[in-house]
Amino acid sequence: MESPFSKRRRWITAYAPLAIWVAVIIGLGSGLGAMNETSRFIRPLLEFLFPSTPPEILRLYHGYIRKLAHVTEYAILAILARRAFAEVRAPSLMAIGVVLLVAAADELNQSFDPRRTGTPVDVLIDLAGGIIGLAIWWIVSRLFRGRN
Repeated sequence: MESPFSKRRRWITAYAPLAIWVAVIIGLGSGLGAMNETSRFIRPLLEFLFPSTPPEILRLYHGYIRKLAHVTEYAILAILARRAFAEVRAPSLMAIGVVLLVAAADELNQSFDPRRTGTPVDVLIDLAGGIIGLAIWWIVSRLFRGRN
């Protein structure tokens, strides 16, 4: 029989990373993640890598990097949610639900911040990231299942 301590430990190790990552996403969704803030380190890097590129193209690249960050953040969120909900009936569906809930809440929150813009398109980008994360989970789980 499993002790209450080990049940609690299992619960914490499953859900704490998910809760921490949600907090990271919400933090990045604040003014800290605004384009003028990220341009402090992304812009100089782009100027170093592409010295003769016009400023409007560098701004476009910066936008692409930011959207790729959305995909990455939510891919990680989906993987952590899938891991946390491993014992429930439809863990991947639950993970997608978490991705949609967090993405919608984050974009809604951004719509109230004058430094940010919350858009439904970003929710779709976040959802795509979640789906990519679950695809990665599926591929890796199949690779490891074949080895055991």
